[in-house]
Amino acid sequence: MTRVRTGLERLTGHPRPVGRDRVGLVTNPTGVLPDLTPSAPALLAAGVRVTALFGPEHGLRGAAQAGEGDAAPADPVTGLPVFDTYGRSGGDLDALVASAGVDALVFDMADVGARFYTDVWTMYDLMESAARLGLRFVVLDRPDPISGALAEGPQLDPAFASFVGRAPVAVRHGLTPGEIALLANRTIKARLDVVPLSGWRRERYFDATGLPWVMPSANMPTLDTAIAYPGTGLLEGTNAAEGRGTTRPFELAGAPYADGRLVPALADLGLPGVRFRETWFTPTFGRHAGAVVRGVQLHVTDRLAFRPVLTGVSMLHTLRVLYPGAFACDPFLDLLWGSDALRRALDAGRDPRGLVPDGGPEGAELLYG
Repeated sequence: MTRVRTGLERLTGHPRPVGRDRVGLVTNPTGVLPDLTPSAPALLAAGVRVTALFGPEHGLRGAAQAGEGDAAPADPVTGLPVFDTYGRSGGDLDALVASAGVDALVFDMADVGARFYTDVWTMYDLMESAARLGLRFVVLDRPDPISGALAEGPQLDPAFASFVGRAPVAVRHGLTPGEIALLANRTIKARLDVVPLSGWRRERYFDATGLPWVMPSANMPTLDTAIAYPGTGLLEGTNAAEGRGTTRPFELAGAPYADGRLVPALADLGLPGVRFRETWFTPTFGRHAGAVVRGVQLHVTDRLAFRPVLTGVSMLHTLRVLYPGAFACDPFLDLLWGSDALRRALDAGRDPRGLVPDGGPEGAELLYG
């Protein structure tokens, strides 16, 4: 197996794309070399003039929960000032970036392969700021951990663009951060450079890269979590539990109103590459915190056959059919799905599984075979 070399590893050997620019590094705990050296000290050791750090949702240190940033004023490792981007966009984000006094922004964070994971949209918003401020923007590419061979689900309807989806990509998009940046830059027109991966092919999952897995956020502990997330993440737009507050977020799902019919109904669907085991869990925080929740654990038996988005949509439909008086969607589902089509189908009692196309990644400039 050929070990994948990330954009960070390649830039530390040849820092030419940033030259002597004052660099604002956009990163989190996933920004590491293969020996787990964080990107900020790695770039400083390579002679890159990193003068500021920018943190995304969950913060520079990854300690914050969903919907939170990081208020730490300085990085304890490098002493560099930290700028919290979460919740900022447009002119507010421009002012934050301008206050850092940098000439270039360098993005080094892992994605998880689902459109509604926000790290790449932090990248998108900062690319827009860089374009308005005349700054260089450099993406240090990293693999799509759930492979880049398959896209699943509809592309985003621009009318539903939000921080859980800015560009027209599928729910499971099959793209690297660098490929999303190139797609986005067709309209943003930033001074963009992508430092590509070497040794990565689209069919490779993260555990075939030779790279260490680092949790992208507090509720994304393992590759197994990331494999399930493009489907079970849709539960966040409903009143069911997606497993936050447990040791198996996004692999556990259920609701206090579920009963013994749920697992047999899901099993009868014959969904590819997955089995369902009945379980009970008590979330320590988040939706239904402190309540005993009856539901399922997803056991992915064949990740090449598994279709996470189809599975997630099927779970929502099954909950709607079995518990019509209890299960409910909310408008956030529209933002997760990228249109209101899924919510309208569920509310009307229609089978929404026909809304889940799959195929190869589309609409992007693919960097890897």
